[in-house]
Amino acid sequence: MSNREVLTPQNSQLLFIDQQPQMAFGVQSIDRQTLKNNVVALAKAAKVFNIPTTITTVETESFSGNTYPELLAVFPDKDILERTSMNSWDDQNVRDALAANKRKKVVVSGLWTEVCNVTFALCAMREADYEIYMVADASGGTSVDAHKYAMDRMIQAGVIPITWQPVMLEWQRDWARKETYDQVMAIVKEHSGAYGMGVDYAVTHVHKGPERVKHGKRMGPNPVKS
Repeated sequence: MSNREVLTPQNSQLLFIDQQPQMAFGVQSIDRQTLKNNVVALAKAAKVFNIPTTITTVETESFSGNTYPELLAVFPDKDILERTSMNSWDDQNVRDALAANKRKKVVVSGLWTEVCNVTFALCAMREADYEIYMVADASGGTSVDAHKYAMDRMIQAGVIPITWQPVMLEWQRDWARKETYDQVMAIVKEHSGAYGMGVDYAVTHVHKGPERVKHGKRMGPNPVKS
């Protein structure tokens, strides 16, 4: 079964759905700063591994606002596919972009889980036989229940749930792949929370490597004399 295959840089593509501020304002299932961190990390990973990436938006001018600038900064020259439909599958430009990439595994990060993500996933699987990998922590719903039951519904329909960091690490797969190692570790340090902090600590205090940020002269200690 193809859903038993791991994700590779050769077999997958990435779709961002409506990562826009007004859509994020309604998210209650995940901390919104964490959500944006995860979205941007996933985008950076896709760029490292040359994953074909599609960005689609809805009602940018009238309601939803511009795509996060941090996401656009990763792909500054990429076309943005604007829609009126809640379901991205209902827009021909989106269908054409996905088809042009000639990859059946579609990694999806979108807002909201219970509307735009669900409808796209169900239609893309049914009508074009795509395999959908829904990035749960780079997507968000209007409540914890809305996100959870949308994920449950998609899983029952055959969607594969995943989180952003395993996507990147499946693309890397082997730490001996040095052509992407440094870039992956840079993403880990910037976006992976305690894991990234631990990497910084290991580099400087275990392996005695340099700090990654230059700082001023360390002064002291200088205890006050009583």
